[in-house]
Amino acid sequence: MSINWYPGHMAKTRRVMQEDLKNVDMICELIDARIPQSSRNPDLDRLCQNKRRMLVLNRADQADPAATARWMAFYRGQGLQVMETDSKKGGFLNPFTACARRTCADLIQRQQAKGQVGKPIRIMIMGIPNVGKSSFINRLLNKKAAVAADKPGVTRGKQWFSLPGGFDFMDTPGMLWPKIETDQMGYLLAFTGTIRDEILDLEDLACRLLLQLETSAPGAVVKRYGIPAVNPEQPYETLTEMAKKRGFLAGRGEYDTLRMARIFLDEFRGGKLGRITLELPPEE
Repeated sequence: MSINWYPGHMAKTRRVMQEDLKNVDMICELIDARIPQSSRNPDLDRLCQNKRRMLVLNRADQADPAATARWMAFYRGQGLQVMETDSKKGGFLNPFTACARRTCADLIQRQQAKGQVGKPIRIMIMGIPNVGKSSFINRLLNKKAAVAADKPGVTRGKQWFSLPGGFDFMDTPGMLWPKIETDQMGYLLAFTGTIRDEILDLEDLACRLLLQLETSAPGAVVKRYGIPAVNPEQPYETLTEMAKKRGFLAGRGEYDTLRMARIFLDEFRGGKLGRITLELPPEE
């Protein structure tokens, strides 16, 4: 199963973003701490070539802390300002503004030299669908200002907000890129909910996630679902065993593996299998 999802509105979003980039001082790119590299949109490298840029590893509360530390070091080694956040918990306004100030240190110095005191730094918030931008913004503002939902494609248009300390920022709709480079990247994006479930074979996706978790988090599935083991040769049999354990009957003595697949994916995305990172930075 090859995965690509690039609906027409994303092409329009890209054009609008390209125009709006002229009006901002820096980019804040949100990525998913569980799949940091796969959740980075390569189009942004082309769109934002000369813009200051910081990275936010969102959903860090669902990722393995040791892996997140490795990713933070990796990106800092590339010269990027980077921070991690838990958008459910919040409390990161001060670290965010400090990171933004470091990103725009040269601009702030120039403004001070010219006596432009009080001129706000203008930031564009970017990220792929369902990376948690709206929840991130609501926590920054400590109020419900952006529409948030646990599915891709909810933020409908650009919105401007202000933060204490001299920052204005623009929220933008989630955007993918026209062609996902590898099947593995497509699966990682699908596992974490970036790709709409409606276009996917969820039983196949669940079986692939079973295999991925045997590498990324051995024992997590066995512990969560009380099964003897994951069968790497026949993952569908494992999915059937999980449905049996949950008592999901489809009739005629068969088990409802589609229902089990949906629940398994939802529970992984909700962090119920533990703090798991699905990809690691390259070894130095």
